Amino acid sequence: MKKLVVFLPAHNEEGNIGHVIARIPREMGRDWTVEVLVVDDGSTDRTVEEARRAGAEHVTSFAANRGLGAAVREGLAGCLRLGADVGLMIDADNEYPAAEIPNVIAPILEGRADYTMGSRFKGTIRGMRLHRRLGNVCFTLLQAILLRRVIWDGQSGMRGFSRQAMACADIIHDYNYAQVLTLNLVRQGFVMEEVPITYQVRVHGQSFIKFRKYLGHVLPAIWREMRRPIAKRARQNAAEAVAGTPAAEPALRRAASAAPAEKERRYG
Repeated sequence: MKKLVVFLPAHNEEGNIGHVIARIPREMGRDWTVEVLVVDDGSTDRTVEEARRAGAEHVTSFAANRGLGAAVREGLAGCLRLGADVGLMIDADNEYPAAEIPNVIAPILEGRADYTMGSRFKGTIRGMRLHRRLGNVCFTLLQAILLRRVIWDGQSGMRGFSRQAMACADIIHDYNYAQVLTLNLVRQGFVMEEVPITYQVRVHGQSFIKFRKYLGHVLPAIWREMRRPIAKRARQNAAEAVAGTPAAEPALRRAASAAPAEKERRYG
């Protein structure tokens, strides 16, 4: 039996998270199980209660808000601890189409990719304001230049991972993950593919992103990521990884032993 773990980083998303979890497909074929992990980043509302009500099997709560990068890092480690063959991250703000999860992970299941991104700019975008669209284009262009390849949507909040990609991913700052995660995995030699998705802006709540703060955290992190040496890894065929090849087990043990348990409460 193979396992897909869908994880949602969440901070004060009580009005949205239940709708996202309810739309996550639970049928992936008779050889697959699907579980939902919520990483509660210090929420002060009913995010945890709503996630549980909607059917999340696992919740990890930080005692205080640590940042989206920290939450995604914990989500990847949590997927490994839960024995996921494939992981899928989706934002808890109900902007990304949970029903399209099978499409986003299909390149991994078929062995074409290790890392996938649900691409709004290759798909459909509804309601995104001009300044956010321009910001996305600029940061995506920067990633494309640094990696010397075409990228359509470098800021996507919907991403799929093979087990090996989850085990090797290294997010170097807590504030965000979007740019440094892609730079890190592609520089290591993991194969990335973008999948068109449908997207519409949130109805409830608001984004944590503030332009000046975002620039002040993200640009230095990109600089640090590109300056540090990265060893190219021998790529494990993604289809073999899904079939259960244990290449990621050493990294799984490291991730489990390094989990910051003293700073969070876990709910099984």
